[in-house]
Amino acid sequence: MLFIVKKIPYKQLIKIESKSWLLQKPKPKWAKDIEDGKVIYFESLQFKLSKHEKKLFSPTIIEPHTRNISLNSNGSIKGAIGTEEDIKALKAMIERFRNHAKNLIYSAFPEYKPYLKLAPTSFRPLDVVSRNTSWRADDKRLHVDAFPSRPNYGERILRVFINLNPHGVPRVWRIGEPFENIVERYIEKIKPYSYIYAKLINLLGITKALRSEYDHIMLGLHDAMKSDMQYQKKSPQITIPFKPGAVWICFSDQASHAAMSGQYMMEQTFHLPVAKQYNPKKSPLEILQVKTNKKLT
Repeated sequence: MLFIVKKIPYKQLIKIESKSWLLQKPKPKWAKDIEDGKVIYFESLQFKLSKHEKKLFSPTIIEPHTRNISLNSNGSIKGAIGTEEDIKALKAMIERFRNHAKNLIYSAFPEYKPYLKLAPTSFRPLDVVSRNTSWRADDKRLHVDAFPSRPNYGERILRVFINLNPHGVPRVWRIGEPFENIVERYIEKIKPYSYIYAKLINLLGITKALRSEYDHIMLGLHDAMKSDMQYQKKSPQITIPFKPGAVWICFSDQASHAAMSGQYMMEQTFHLPVAKQYNPKKSPLEILQVKTNKKLT
């Protein structure tokens, strides 16, 4: 597949200069940018790997038919295989990144800190290009994050990524147009919400909670974007190669993105109540409520 590449600066991508994960004097503009759905990135943050940790960078460290290795908040690890020493080193490495990510987010957006909920931390040792998936699960297509089985009722999905590729290979992303533009393009094409259907799939165990109308619309936007190949090729977008060592953050339920290639990335997810944003009106929930002229839950 061929996609648009722009060699000029793009308003959806913002660079911040810092050599420390603990940012000094956060700027109000950072909160505005990330709540506008932009991707913020850093080129000079340090994450040093020990000699043993470098040996963990192999696809053989992950269980077959598993996409990611994840470390839960209780210290348990899922998806990893190896010696006891390997697993111990892997847990320590992922936990160190988790702590760095917390320092970064807490110092950049101090008003979020009391309200953020920590999700599992993931290590992704597989090559993006080699993954075989359905079109809905194909993250090489531009999308906003929405999950079929995990309704979140508007809670924000804030993510920190780092490319740790030891061979100098970038993590290549595409970044698309603002969320408001996506809503305008696809909202009328989404099927009406059915409470009865939502109740049925919850009773059948297909969803872990009742799918709300908000979650129905977000999933509709996600699927509409991924299924529209003309949109994938021709919509406003850039391709950005995040070099090894680069760190980037975004609200992935709002920032249109696609992971085109790369291997060996770590990721930390935080969840944030809409009401605790600097400007809740910028959230997908509020944007969709204005557009549909109804209260969504």
